[in-house]
Amino acid sequence: MVPKKSSLSTLSNEALCQLRDEIAELLESRAEALRRELGRVTGGGIINRGETAPRARRKKAMPKYQGPDGETWAGRGARPRWLTGAIQAGKKLEDFLIDPRSENELRPVALGE
Repeated sequence: MVPKKSSLSTLSNEALCQLRDEIAELLESRAEALRRELGRVTGGGIINRGETAPRARRKKAMPKYQGPDGETWAGRGARPRWLTGAIQAGKKLEDFLIDPRSENELRPVALGE
C-alpha cells in the first residue's frame, strides 16, 4: 500500500499537497466510521476525542491533628508550620491527635484515655 519512494520524489509540490489532503480525508472518514462503530458498541456513550476526562473530586479528609489555636491538619501533604514549630519545640505528633469519638467537636486527644 505504501508507494515507492522514487514515485513520490518525482511528484511536484502541488501533487504532493493534493496527495496529503486526500490521505487526511481518507483517515478522517475511517476515524469517523470507527467512532460510529464504537458508539454503537458502547451504547452511544461519550467518546473521548483527545480531551481529558474530568477527574473525580475527592472528599475532603477529616482533620486528624489540631493545634492549640484551633488549626487543623488532616495528615496529608506537607506538615503545617504550626506543627513543625511545635515538634521542634519538643512536642510529639501524638500530642495533637484529635479524639476520633468526637466528630462534631474538634479537640486534642488526651493520651492515656
